[in-house]
Amino acid sequence: MNTGIQARLEAIYICEKAGDSLRSVSSVMALAGQGLEGDRYCRGRGTWSHWPGDGRQLTLVEASVAARIERDFGVLAASLRRNLVVAGVSLNELVGGAFSIGEVQLRGVRLCDPCAYLEKITVPGVAEALAQRGGLRADILVGGKLKVGDQLSGC
Repeated sequence: MNTGIQARLEAIYICEKAGDSLRSVSSVMALAGQGLEGDRYCRGRGTWSHWPGDGRQLTLVEASVAARIERDFGVLAASLRRNLVVAGVSLNELVGGAFSIGEVQLRGVRLCDPCAYLEKITVPGVAEALAQRGGLRADILVGGKLKVGDQLSGC
């Protein structure tokens, strides 16, 4: 989708194990077939790590959605439990498609609809506000270094 805005990586968040607060980093290694180095899902310590299936290596949310949630609910992007915040692209349109962020090649697997846990740790109404706008679950096809400011392509 060409929105007229340069699609780019705005923020990166990781945490070591399920339930930990996500912390912002300026760069991280994306490991093909595994996840983000140091993140709970790459380590097999995420809430859903024991469930089989694709789409658990990396999660993304649109910057505009994160900004709306912060404005309407006071919930910061890190509290949305997504790894990457991206601008200038509609993530829903990337389900089933391949795209790149910088040198890292990804495949959009499925929407990242919010779960009850997100609402439990934030505020009432957040899950409903994120329905169909909760982001994207992706797998890493070709790894490399992700840096805030990297451009998205193939979107």
